[in-house]
Amino acid sequence: MSVTVVVGGQFGGEGKGKICAHLALTNDVDCMVRCGGPNSGHTVDMDGTVYQLHQVPAGFVNPRTRLLLAAGALIDPRKLLKEIALCGLTPDRIGVDENAGIIEESDIEAERCLGLRSQFGSTATGVGHAVSRRVLRQKDFRLAKDVPELAQYVTSVRKELTQAHRAGKSIVVEGTQGFGLSLYHASQWPYRTSRDTTAHSFLGEVGLGVTNFEVVMAIRTFPIRVEGNSGPLPNEITWDELTRSSAYPYPVQELTTTTHLIRRIAKFDWAVVEEAVAANAPTALALHGADYLDYRNKGVRDYGDLTPASQEWIECLEERLGVPVRLIGTGPTGEELLQRNTEGSQTFQLPHTLVHA
Repeated sequence: MSVTVVVGGQFGGEGKGKICAHLALTNDVDCMVRCGGPNSGHTVDMDGTVYQLHQVPAGFVNPRTRLLLAAGALIDPRKLLKEIALCGLTPDRIGVDENAGIIEESDIEAERCLGLRSQFGSTATGVGHAVSRRVLRQKDFRLAKDVPELAQYVTSVRKELTQAHRAGKSIVVEGTQGFGLSLYHASQWPYRTSRDTTAHSFLGEVGLGVTNFEVVMAIRTFPIRVEGNSGPLPNEITWDELTRSSAYPYPVQELTTTTHLIRRIAKFDWAVVEEAVAANAPTALALHGADYLDYRNKGVRDYGDLTPASQEWIECLEERLGVPVRLIGTGPTGEELLQRNTEGSQTFQLPHTLVHA
């Protein structure tokens, strides 16, 4: 399949960046385009260097992959340019759609003054305020083509991808956040993000008109949400409880890439995932957290070596959702990821690269 959309099936942090990096390398992806804004991120640890990214697509791990930011994306120029320098990217490697929106310092300050973080767990990075100014078509709203510092990167992503698709090249659309945060479809108002988070909406942000594409939906055995008053999280537990139930020999916890605070965590809940499947029609699932089911799964390289109870849990998931689990994370790093297919399972190892959700 030449077009693949990667989406989250819960509340964000499902490991989409890890999956996109995996696809970029194993499928030698030609183009990867990122949607959304800097209110969500992923971390890549390559050759001992940690990259905390909010704008640059995870496909940068493959030097052959063309990296793009969609017309529907929101850009913080300072963050983007910093990440471009950090990753050593040149204009032939990365392009920004001319119509991508620009986040101003005033957008960030407005969200802070509104107290959005304390009200419903917003990361207060200016995305929502910038979206509102764009929707209102305010005259001072800038596009990427209006920013001199971005001039050498500006392109038409829609045209690039249309040409790539017609030429039979492979394209990955890197979605952001998760279905449970969708502005339109999530069940918990106002605890949502500032946009829709479904596969078709991401294609709309990109401007790619295709009828035949794959959807990889990333989910977790134990879903997470950002810290604070970020909305209801059914079956919420503590990290201490998870450490005990999984028999991890040391304390476990995760921090968000954006706020660097401890995430909230819960036991698996069917409701949001079943709704996400209905809305996104995924062709495959990428399941992270097999090690959270049981520490004995940590680092396992073959499906048959997972504990019997974990295999039963995964197969129950497949049967109930009607979607095959093709990728299974057995730990936080890129090496701790196995690929499974109908003929059996195979190990995937990300050379010299560790990728975290």
